[in-house]
Amino acid sequence: MAGISRGTPPEPPQASTDPLAALASLPGVADSVDSVRKAVDRVYGHRIMRRRSTEITAEAALRAARGSAALSGADWALEEVRRRTDFGDGSEPRTVGAALRLTAEAGQLLSVWRQSPLRVLARLHLVAAGGGVADDAVGRPRLGAEPVDEPLVELPLPDADEVAGRLDGLSRLLLAGTGAPALVVAAVVHGELLALRPFGSYNGLVARAAERIVLIDSGLDPKSICPAEVGHAEQGGAAYVAALQGYVSGTPEGVGEWIAHCGRAVELGVRESTAVCEALQRGAA
Repeated sequence: MAGISRGTPPEPPQASTDPLAALASLPGVADSVDSVRKAVDRVYGHRIMRRRSTEITAEAALRAARGSAALSGADWALEEVRRRTDFGDGSEPRTVGAALRLTAEAGQLLSVWRQSPLRVLARLHLVAAGGGVADDAVGRPRLGAEPVDEPLVELPLPDADEVAGRLDGLSRLLLAGTGAPALVVAAVVHGELLALRPFGSYNGLVARAAERIVLIDSGLDPKSICPAEVGHAEQGGAAYVAALQGYVSGTPEGVGEWIAHCGRAVELGVRESTAVCEALQRGAA
């Protein structure tokens, strides 16, 4: 995404021209941005990254998928996710399979994301559904009074017209470019998609995959080794929903806390990958 800052922008544009950048001045956000940047820099500087970054990326993707699936109601042990090959029978296996497919797909969609975020969201839903949802409901925002199946998030559901308008507005903001820190943009994309729940299914998985895309595309985490999904799961579903409620409230404190929550998730993801680096260095993995 053109113009996203990895750290805190030196002079954020005025809110009227860059609404996302204005969020960097919310309470606690600057500290979160700085803390995330330092944590990411540390893991990228680990000596094992020079030789085995591909392995770290693959392991981070697996752990990210496990974390995202856990928040959507399929809290499987990591080794169970690692060893399973059949994800087609039952709600939990389908959720884990969807999370794995989305994590693998996210890094392949960067060029499309820069041109059409809405096309990418449609693709993510298609990948998540994997044939498990009626064809006419896949890859498009819900219409009329179509129901939404979304574990964990039970906030009031915006109607279809509001969803369409806000998705369009989000897309326009992203395409316009921003001086906002990558963490801020990722948190807003994630929060907005969870608040809207634009699809009939898999909204949480899609929202977390979109957050992943922003973190990669921004240059903050180009090798995708800082799985925020791990951190979201580690903080727990209750904290996740409480922080999301702050975002939905629209208050400066609430939105700031959601961004900070997402920042802590990235830092916990960094901690996870740092542990993987250390295990590889010791020859234990």
